[in-house]
Order: sequence, then C-alpha cells, then structure tokens
Amino acid sequence: MADTQTTEYRNILYEVDFSIAYVTMNRPNKRNALSLEHMEELIHCFESIAQSKEISVVILKGSGPAFCAGHDLGEMVDQSPVFYRHLFDVCTKMMETIQSIPQPVIAQVHGIATAAGCQLVATCDLAVATDDARFATPGVKIGLFCSTPMVALSRAVGRKKAMEMLLTGEMLSSEDAVMAGLINKAVPADQLEEETKVLASKIAQASPFTVGIGKQAFYKQLDMPQPLAYSYAKEVMSLNATAADAQEGICAFLEKRPPNWKGC
Repeated sequence: MADTQTTEYRNILYEVDFSIAYVTMNRPNKRNALSLEHMEELIHCFESIAQSKEISVVILKGSGPAFCAGHDLGEMVDQSPVFYRHLFDVCTKMMETIQSIPQPVIAQVHGIATAAGCQLVATCDLAVATDDARFATPGVKIGLFCSTPMVALSRAVGRKKAMEMLLTGEMLSSEDAVMAGLINKAVPADQLEEETKVLASKIAQASPFTVGIGKQAFYKQLDMPQPLAYSYAKEVMSLNATAADAQEGICAFLEKRPPNWKGC
C-alpha cells in the first residue's frame, strides 16, 4: 500500500509530528462534506497509518468553519439505488476502518458535526470539542433518516438521547454531548488543539503494541454476553502478558524506571 507520507490527496491533509498523525479533512468550502472521493481518501490514509509502527495516535480534524457537515448532498440528487448502496458501503467501510486500525483515533471537533459528521465523532475512539461545537443527526428534517449515523450514535450514547437526536434532528451542545458520552471533553476554542494533543501524548507514552491489542479487544467484547466477554478478555490478557512489552513494563514498574518499549 502507498505510504501516506508520499501520497497526494485532493480532499485531506496528512502530517506526522513524532508519533502523532494528523489527518485533516480539507474541503472548507463544503464544510468538509464527505464526498465519495473524500471518504475513499480517508480510507486509504487510515489503512496506510495502520501499517506504520512509528505512529501511536491519530488526530482527525477539519479545516475551515466546521468539523464535518455529513455527506455531500450535491452528489445525492437523482441517483440510482446502486449508487446509494455504494455510497453507504464506502461510508461504512470508512467508519469500520477507523475502529479497526491499531492506533486510537481522536476527533478534534469545532463548529458543527452533523449527520455522517456526527457519525464520525461517535465512531472515533475519543473526541475533544470546542465548548461552542454542535452535534446533530438532522436527516429526518430533509426526508432522509440518519440510519447509518444511527449505528455509531446509538453505540456511543444512551438509547433515549440517541432516539431524541435522530427523531428531532435538533442540535446538541458540547456540554450535553459530554454528558451523553458522545465526546470526552469540551474546551475553549483557543485550547482545542493543545488539549487534544495533550490527550494524544498521554496515549503515545504507552506501548503502541499493547494499545493496539486493547483497542481491538475493546470493540470485540462490547456486544458479547458478559460470561463470553470475560472468557475472551482472559485469553487476550493471558497472551498479552507473555509479550515483550508487558514483561518490560512490569519489570520497569518494579525497578522504578521508565519502560523501554520493544513493540512486540
């Protein structure tokens, strides 16, 4: 697969600062609406990041006045069922890719995150937003229920709040988004970049190998009955304990020294 370092994208920007990758949706005049090409580029970028052992964390953000306004509605007029199925297949693959890569993905949100943009926030592993950011799944207002955003939203927030957002299409404030569990924290706009980087840097201190194991296990056990989840988690933790990074971390703790991660 092509290296993200050398790939030219039309709709996103990509850079790496030490072990943190920054993926910036770059369609500011469209409020970073998710065209087919835009989503395909995001999939390619995240799949490439997954192959890098140098990257520990990813920050996903948007350029211009908004994080992401959802699908590009201009592409969705008078199309065939085949086109719509392909569009939502690609969107689903993008969301699943974000959760399947070993690196945690943090949404850095400003402005609005609506429809598939709200789905992106719900899909990312963590999210930090400005205190004036707004979130909504407003498809019901234009006759197109936010059915695919519903999947991510209903897994991130409580059922009643998810249903309220889906049925009314009304905006949710950052404060309410924190309370609902859609985002981790809301901060003043001038602190957004720094607060997101601080969170990313904390994660980057851990073994990327171990974090990747944990992220995969987290999503896999979510929908399991509790006895099955414990059975699965015990096996994951037992194998994790035999890894070089686990043994190094345990020894470093006992010896009161910083760990030297091996990456395996």
